[in-house]
Amino acid sequence: MNHEQSRALYDRALSVMPGGVNSSVRAVRPYPFFVQKGDGGHVVDADGNRYIDFVMGYGPLLLGHDMPEQVQSAVQQRAAEGPMYGAPTEVEVELAEFVTRHVPSVEMVRFVNSGTEATVSAVRLARGYTGRDKIVVMQSGYHGAQESTLVEGEGDHTHPSSPGIPESFAEHTLTVPFNDPDAARDVFDEHGDDIAAVLTEPILGNYGIVHPVDGYHETLRGLCNDHGSLLIFDEVITGFRVGGLQCAQGKFDIEPDITTFGKIVGGGFPVGAIGGKSEIIEQFTPAGDVFQSGTFSGHPVTMAAGLETLRYAAEHDVYDHVNGLGERMRSGLQDILEEQAPEYTVVGTDSMFKVVFTRDGPDTFEGHCEAGCQQRPECPRYDHCPKDGGDVKQAETERWERLFWPAMKERGVFLTANQFESQFICDAHTAEDVDDALEAYKEAI
Repeated sequence: MNHEQSRALYDRALSVMPGGVNSSVRAVRPYPFFVQKGDGGHVVDADGNRYIDFVMGYGPLLLGHDMPEQVQSAVQQRAAEGPMYGAPTEVEVELAEFVTRHVPSVEMVRFVNSGTEATVSAVRLARGYTGRDKIVVMQSGYHGAQESTLVEGEGDHTHPSSPGIPESFAEHTLTVPFNDPDAARDVFDEHGDDIAAVLTEPILGNYGIVHPVDGYHETLRGLCNDHGSLLIFDEVITGFRVGGLQCAQGKFDIEPDITTFGKIVGGGFPVGAIGGKSEIIEQFTPAGDVFQSGTFSGHPVTMAAGLETLRYAAEHDVYDHVNGLGERMRSGLQDILEEQAPEYTVVGTDSMFKVVFTRDGPDTFEGHCEAGCQQRPECPRYDHCPKDGGDVKQAETERWERLFWPAMKERGVFLTANQFESQFICDAHTAEDVDDALEAYKEAI
């Protein structure tokens, strides 16, 4: 492939943007390709190279790059009527009604502008509602670029994971390994009266798509109930992708107190949202005293895109299509690994998938979880599959990034640039796309 235009653009970008990018995950070596346009389930770069796109904007593009007519019309109408108003519009009420009608735990919603803003606001809300300061997060979990969760360490021995964050922020953040109920119990035994909330993704989506072991979320729910703490589900990634319109909480039959959303709920435009029980969400100003506000919150173009995207998904069997292709992809990947790299692990569910370059595993796949790791104790690979973000970190991350990712790119398959983040299927993908990608995997692995 020729990449002269992308290289020239990157050279220009380095002069005016730190690292030449506006999000650090885009900074692949030696330089990223620059996208010119999207086309269904594909992207075309500045040099005219065409790729099957499994990044999908890091998750928001459930329908792909080509908006269906009803979505496109709604977006164009809203944009033509004026960029924004600084006043409420009917469409934000309609999107809120759609979300509260379908997501089991959500009675009220506050829209914001990003997943990070949603989790920042959710943590502030939990602290304001409970009158407590400490929050519990999962080690290696990711909840956006916010000071309260950018921490490292174990238990109450934490420190900021980035320069620019005061140590005092980390003092209020407690960490436990995902899928370790004993660690969760221990931290509540020691700090339960001071814990405002547990903040977790229902499935770790930024660290290799790690499923919960049986009963883990029930343990967190019980601990929060017993100690008067709130359970916050970060569904920025899983929301309206895993579990369909009920989201991951519906799939796992767990009702959190607060849920954060992003990505799909905005139909590919910048968005975030905080939803939950009315008595909690009403603590936001102006109904309550917990301050939250934003100039672009509830932006009419975003609200229209999100509403029509979700309506289209509900009316056109989108979830059946993308989940079926996701299973086809994961099953095909397991067939490839059984032949070529049985130590590696296929993970994912519904329309999410990934191959984690784990270092150990049985030589046989007999009796294994089909179409992706489900954390079944009876599976012969159970002791070897990743249980938390630390397990994924110990995989062959350099091999994935330095050798495998470039090899897939050269074969016309666009994956997220590191081993940790998920790949996504969209409604515009076809069985042929999946089969072509599997051939590329077979050659690259």
